[in-house]
Amino acid sequence: MSEFNLLIDGKMVPGDQTMAVLNPATEEIVAQCPRASKNQLDTAVAAAKAAFPAWAATPIEERRRLVGKMADVIEANTNELARLLTSEQGKPLADATGEVMGMAAFFRYLSSLDLPMKVIEDSGDRRVEAHRRPLGVIGAIIPWNYPLLILSFKLPSALLAGNTLVVKPAPTTPLATLKFAELVKDVLPKGVLNVITDANDLGDFMTKHPDIRKISFTGSTATGQKVMASAAATLKRITLELGGNDASIVLDDVDPKKVAPGIFEGAFQNSGQVCLAIKRLYVHESVYDEICNELVAIAKNTVVDDGSKQGTKLGPLQNKMQYEKVKGFLEDARKNGNIIAGGSAMDRPGYFIEPTLVRDIKEGSKLVDEEQFGPVLPIIKFSDNDDVIRRANATNYGLGASVWSSDVARAHKVASQIEAGTVWINKHLDMAPHIPFGGAKQSGIGTEFAEEGLAEFTQLQIINEART
Repeated sequence: MSEFNLLIDGKMVPGDQTMAVLNPATEEIVAQCPRASKNQLDTAVAAAKAAFPAWAATPIEERRRLVGKMADVIEANTNELARLLTSEQGKPLADATGEVMGMAAFFRYLSSLDLPMKVIEDSGDRRVEAHRRPLGVIGAIIPWNYPLLILSFKLPSALLAGNTLVVKPAPTTPLATLKFAELVKDVLPKGVLNVITDANDLGDFMTKHPDIRKISFTGSTATGQKVMASAAATLKRITLELGGNDASIVLDDVDPKKVAPGIFEGAFQNSGQVCLAIKRLYVHESVYDEICNELVAIAKNTVVDDGSKQGTKLGPLQNKMQYEKVKGFLEDARKNGNIIAGGSAMDRPGYFIEPTLVRDIKEGSKLVDEEQFGPVLPIIKFSDNDDVIRRANATNYGLGASVWSSDVARAHKVASQIEAGTVWINKHLDMAPHIPFGGAKQSGIGTEFAEEGLAEFTQLQIINEART
């Protein structure tokens, strides 16, 4: 296994401390990882601040070229990054490879965008121009479920807009991010990109740091609330992509055999550790039993194993804390529902839980009302469309949702009434870099991806010129 270091001011440097990173499939140590001190965070921020004026003054064509070159580096090192990702995150190697390829695709697409000046008015009285200026140092805080892909939601847009960066990956999945930093460190001028790690003890310093102008955070709603409160002292710009309790509604006219595979994938991808995964499945009473039976058949044929083994479909949960949390949801399922597939932690090393389906369960249970973020799906019966829309919306979350029907017009009518940032019809988890993404209610603030996401890394400046 490689040696891992922090990237600070263009150099790979050891942390002031170290910490162990575990393989969640074996609970064995993958590597010793550097752990940055507060002083090293301050040094990284200072390096980013010093690099900002020159980077902001770099023509966008050159910034675009360098972001595209980073995509080339990612693609050339796909296998190494994917293997590393599987070893620390747990997901199957095929999924890890897909994540790395998705990362490169985001870099490549976002490098094609522009920030043109727009003329709002050009008359005899005045000329008014709208410019997009960079903000300064950006702090990017990355979660453990998709460490590389979610980094690509933030880094290329921030750089293209002319900002510099300090990136902090999750403590349990820092290795692939540090390897990426090592691979691209010579692509950019020193100080433009800095990557530090912590043991969940530097985030508050980042969000309060007077020289960080914006925090882009992906993680739980509870942590997002803390980020927002901490950033308030300096009125930092923030983008928060937070949790969801995403509802999926299956109408009475579906073909159960046709829709079940897409529903299962939408709920159990990455062992359910997806902010936008199906967390509550509402099924019309006329097709309820058939949908349950089809999902059970899929669950029983799903291979759960070490992500490095060929044929594995679902890997372990990523860390022990999440594993224990999901076991609590299994207890709730046993009390308040009827478990028809799975229902147990697997008797083996690692943080493995069987893909679990729970029917005959209702709102008021923990599994339905809270975000489980694991491979446990409640299947809830409904009989009236207006009622199920009300029930789907009866949550503080509003990240994603989906509607399944053989009549797209019917589905569209339901979808338009769901309070969520993204609502899919006859699919789930279809995302792309050109499609804006953001949450409603307590699922987030701001937008990522596409031109809208790029604009969030800028300050709008109006220049209003007299023509008298």
